[in-house]
Amino acid sequence: MCRNIKTLFNFEPPATEDEIHASALQFVRKLSGFNKPSQANEAAFDRAVAEVSEAARKLLTSLHTHAPTRDREIEAERAKERSRLRFG
Repeated sequence: MCRNIKTLFNFEPPATEDEIHASALQFVRKLSGFNKPSQANEAAFDRAVAEVSEAARKLLTSLHTHAPTRDREIEAERAKERSRLRFG
């Protein structure tokens, strides 16, 4: 899966529409192999992004957990530390 797609579930505040759309866009880019589709494929590409966004939104609103919500700042710091350890 694309490394640029971030986990959106169980955060406070919840994922925004922009975050969901960005995740869907990255997913469709990965599947299609297009960073920016040609004019001939643009409608299909945009439709796929909209459909994936809707599916992601439905998924995020239907999931349940007993785990405490995660803090975006703490998760960002953890990611930076993992990156520092991995890449120096």
